[in-house]
Amino acid sequence: MGVEGCTKCIKYLLFFFNFIFWLAGGVILGVALWLRHDPQTSNLLGVEFEGAQPPSTFYISVHILIGVGAVMMVVGFLGCYGAIQESQCLLGTFFACLVILFACEVAAGIWGFMHKDTVSKEMINFYDSVYDKATLQSLSDMDKEKTKAAASVLKIFHETLSCCGKGIGTGVFTFLTDKLGLTDVCPSGGASTNCHSRINELFSDKIYLIGIAALVVAVIMIFEMIFSMVLCCGIRNSPVY
Repeated sequence: MGVEGCTKCIKYLLFFFNFIFWLAGGVILGVALWLRHDPQTSNLLGVEFEGAQPPSTFYISVHILIGVGAVMMVVGFLGCYGAIQESQCLLGTFFACLVILFACEVAAGIWGFMHKDTVSKEMINFYDSVYDKATLQSLSDMDKEKTKAAASVLKIFHETLSCCGKGIGTGVFTFLTDKLGLTDVCPSGGASTNCHSRINELFSDKIYLIGIAALVVAVIMIFEMIFSMVLCCGIRNSPVY
């Protein structure tokens, strides 16, 4: 069985787009693994204070991306092989997988847009609770052990993000208490940026990166679904040699 003319062109176009799709899956998998092991996010999301840990929403999203990237590579290979072999069965399976992936991506995109600020807000709330316990309790001489534990966690935030304090006012206040020897939480090199801004920048930039990658992949998937159906019809109508 062999296709000719425009259908043959569609066959090689589908192979090309599937190859791009397979590469995109590899890129998403690589980016997800980088996000999972990025020193900044790992340092912040790995801390623990009084049995509580930072929100896991970000890591849940990253683990989903790892799974999506791996599945995309498998589906991309399936599409490439199905196109070259001109197999209706493989192409039909490939189309069904694409529809499922596309639906999941749309659902994930809607969920991500609705909760795009959730990760930053949860992390800021966690930071604020640690900051209050590390600075306010140190000034009131309450429970030195808990204050010391909070200060060590706060120091990780400040060193990792090169920031100090919730805002300009608290940053100056914390810098002064450090100078007076009441606390020791600001980064050793000094920092004028407030941590709320740095947390927003850290997670917002990564979320936008994920969004751009998802949009590119969605466009590729639409073309692949069209081409796979056209090729399937062409194979069905082609003469047998």
